[in-house]
Amino acid sequence: MADREDCCFPEAVVAPSRREFIKGVIASGVAVSSVAYVSTAWAQMAPGQAGGLERLLSLRVNGQTRRVDVLPNETLAMTLRYKLGLAGTKLGCDRAECGACTVLIDDIAHYSCSTLTHRVRDRQITTVEGLESSSGELHPVQQAFIDELGPQCGFCTPGQVMAGVALLRDNPNPTREEAREAMAGNLCRCGAYDHYLNGVMRAAKGA
Repeated sequence: MADREDCCFPEAVVAPSRREFIKGVIASGVAVSSVAYVSTAWAQMAPGQAGGLERLLSLRVNGQTRRVDVLPNETLAMTLRYKLGLAGTKLGCDRAECGACTVLIDDIAHYSCSTLTHRVRDRQITTVEGLESSSGELHPVQQAFIDELGPQCGFCTPGQVMAGVALLRDNPNPTREEAREAMAGNLCRCGAYDHYLNGVMRAAKGA
């Protein structure tokens, strides 16, 4: 679900939106996604490497090559949301526990909040925005989730979708227990687990 955009009125002075503010902070190099990643990223670099680390990367996202300036300690979730504008990838816990930020990296589900962008520069990244067909048709998993009334508040839904897509690409005909296990890394605070599971099984039957 897309984030709400602030309305603009003629001749009115509008304060920057929260998203624009965060974009500006990240772009200036002031913000970091996590203190743990800062220490880890710098600790893994040999002396003399940090200053020469290439920041302008080419990322393959949703079938397109995107050039983006990336900090050494920046996570993929932050890059996708605030540098590339792909806000379908949600940030929930920001510590690899809730699954709201799930994306596909080479068709395998990953938590983007715990993945450094510099580590995926040569890999294919797919976000929920990249699932829709060129004609605007929803992915079978997306449509099945709608049919099974999966989304409640909707915040976890993009991550649930990506986990379901990853499962069916690896195993097009899973048992219900296999589907339950594959979706276990995605939390739903509304408790709609059976709805999402039913959606995965519906999409599998229609594949």
